[in-house]
Amino acid sequence: MNAKNLSERLRLVASFAETGTVLADIGSDHAYLPCWLIQNGRISRAIAGEVVRGPFESAKRNVAKEGLTDQITVRLANGLQAILPEDRVETVTIAGMGGSLIASILKSDSKRLSGVKRIIVQPNIHAMAIREWAVDYSWMIVDETILKEDNKIYEILVLERGEQSYTSEELLMGPILLQERTAVFQEKWQGELKEIERVIHVLTQSAQSEEAKSKRQQLNATKDMIERVLKS
Repeated sequence: MNAKNLSERLRLVASFAETGTVLADIGSDHAYLPCWLIQNGRISRAIAGEVVRGPFESAKRNVAKEGLTDQITVRLANGLQAILPEDRVETVTIAGMGGSLIASILKSDSKRLSGVKRIIVQPNIHAMAIREWAVDYSWMIVDETILKEDNKIYEILVLERGEQSYTSEELLMGPILLQERTAVFQEKWQGELKEIERVIHVLTQSAQSEEAKSKRQQLNATKDMIERVLKS
């Protein structure tokens, strides 16, 4: 993968960026996503934020190599601190992290989202944390998709401002993904079900502390929910 040939996962993330938007890519790594979006005429300007020195330097080199230093600003900053008011950022992308970490990034500097209209996230795991953040901070899910690439399954969520509540099933599995129920969606949750059953078995065999009992009850409730969805 490089700035001219994105992975399928990042191409899908890119597909949700509205034409002409000013974008901030948080945790940009090599800045492949903003470079590709600029080169394909999809966005007007971009901020590439990276908290780790090595990837930050790599992003700077790639942006310079592609001749995009006038359109992409690379910043060494923690999360949304890469966004300044004068940037007039309208879209934020965060891809390739755990859902809990993404939710933490969005929560810790939520004031920096004041001018943002759209958030596009691709969590590697635990997308539920992002859906819970969305409800708490008055964002709603306007689109979702799920894909399998290199034997890994990824979800992509698109958020815009608005009030919305979700059922327990929707928070866990995604309100739009639940409606579509693609083959990849079924595969993901069949796999999750097997893992939950494995953990329940381990907890059953271990010492029966109150903590273990509580955890087993929670897992059984989640297991029942997933089974009910998959059978419906």
